[in-house]
Amino acid sequence: MESHWLSLFDVSIDFGQSNLFFPRIVTWILVVLLGVILLTRYRHVVPGIKNAGRVLAGRSGEFDRKRFFGTIVLTTIYFYMMGELSDVFPNTGYSFLICSIVFVLALSLLYIDHFSRRLLLIVVLNALIAPTLAWYVLAQLFRITLP
Repeated sequence: MESHWLSLFDVSIDFGQSNLFFPRIVTWILVVLLGVILLTRYRHVVPGIKNAGRVLAGRSGEFDRKRFFGTIVLTTIYFYMMGELSDVFPNTGYSFLICSIVFVLALSLLYIDHFSRRLLLIVVLNALIAPTLAWYVLAQLFRITLP
């Protein structure tokens, strides 16, 4: 006769939902951290939110439309192309790597005020090294499936 206490040690994995486990944990951690920030820095956050509302409504001349909308467009393209490339390189993480290199490079170039050879070299090296390191750690060391 089997004890009902042994059923506590039975593990069943729903593979259709298992890929959502880690993102849910990260989401809740970020929500809790946002709450802590809002509670501890309320006096600093509220004026910033009010100023952002005025800027987005067009009542302030400090709004950099090129960078704001450029960031939104680049981020949208980044996620779209990652999905498209994941069909070409399924479950290898190469679409993450390729799209991240291009995204980091394009975003960095968008935010540079004054171009110089040295700054361009730093941006290119950052765009190559940071996503490659992230891809290596996530896909190779931790064996996390990337798009």
